[in-house]
Amino acid sequence: MTPHAPQASTPAALAGLKVIELGQLIAGPFAAKTLADFGAEVIKIEPPGAGDPLRKWRLLKDGTSVWWQVQSRNKRSLALDLREPEGQDVVRRLAAEADVLIENFRPGAMEGWGLGPEALLAANPQLIMLRVSGYGQTGPYRDRPGFGVVAEAMGGLRHLTAEPGRVPVRVGVSIGDTLAALHGVIGILLALQHRHATGQGQVIDVALYEAVFNCMESLLPEYSAFGAVRGPAGSALPGIAPSNAYRCADGAYALVAGNGDSIFRRLMVLIGRQDLADDPALADNTGRVQRVTEIDEAIGAWTARLTVDEVLEQLNGAAVPAGRIYTVADIAADPHYRARGMLDEVEMADGSRMAVPGVVPKLSATPGRHVRQAPTLGQDSDAVLREIGLTDDQIHALRERGIVG
Repeated sequence: MTPHAPQASTPAALAGLKVIELGQLIAGPFAAKTLADFGAEVIKIEPPGAGDPLRKWRLLKDGTSVWWQVQSRNKRSLALDLREPEGQDVVRRLAAEADVLIENFRPGAMEGWGLGPEALLAANPQLIMLRVSGYGQTGPYRDRPGFGVVAEAMGGLRHLTAEPGRVPVRVGVSIGDTLAALHGVIGILLALQHRHATGQGQVIDVALYEAVFNCMESLLPEYSAFGAVRGPAGSALPGIAPSNAYRCADGAYALVAGNGDSIFRRLMVLIGRQDLADDPALADNTGRVQRVTEIDEAIGAWTARLTVDEVLEQLNGAAVPAGRIYTVADIAADPHYRARGMLDEVEMADGSRMAVPGVVPKLSATPGRHVRQAPTLGQDSDAVLREIGLTDDQIHALRERGIVG
């Protein structure tokens, strides 16, 4: 347990909220995980036999992905075959009593199972339904398969993540899926507020590419107003100066953001370039952008004489925003991460301990917490089915036919 962890008696922000999670892998489940961290009861429905493919992604411990311990914490697992009418009927019964249903199948899949919003909201007008897909539920591309990596490219991000003239690279994590999930959570919270006022549920349509595009800052207006197509700029931030990564004497890089007017002046004084600090042409960002190469060379010449630790110590002393490029080993050893409760620990089935990310964001009165390990496949199937009125004989019959696992 981390020093920042809340007490078990602390109320949960979303206590009493019942969420049904359909779909798999990243976007939908990440949205549901975020709700579960703050007290929502999340029932994750996954296919019998294999379950969510994420269970087998990346590095496995005792046959299960360690990623699973993050993505599915605080959830219950119901193994259910959605291709069978009896399985679909179970979803309808669960949705009739739920507050939120989350799905990230391709558009049309839910309708094909008789589980589209028309059917589910007719039975439960207060239901909030989050639908996450590559391209959204409408438009000419709606039926195309869409993963986060494609959304990152279509949303404009991939074009920017490269050194000029070199192949664009991916961010390194599934950022498109995660951005879509967070937009979905925002949509759910907005819809809950609307339902509180009107009693009515609604459908939230989140497209992966739109979630990425929503984070592209001034990309579109710059093109619209000036015909400017922003290109890749490596470690720099185009149009904002200085903000870059600078190589130090020990081969490490320091990230320096000296782009505030007063910050820039302090930075130039620190590195011994009083001439640049006093230059009226560099007093604001517009002038600095025009001479960014000169400024970057000056900063780079200074960092090249010092180790990254020496650079950061001096920059912190001068109140210039700066940092090093962390590996996960740096994260795991960092005292600030630990002090903020961001290095949580879970006990695995074999008794070993494993670090997992803590809960974000931090709420003062109703903080989120990690209270339940990620479930084994179908761990809660019987309990969930009993809660909606199925008898033990009915559950046994469904299990015999492979509809429930």
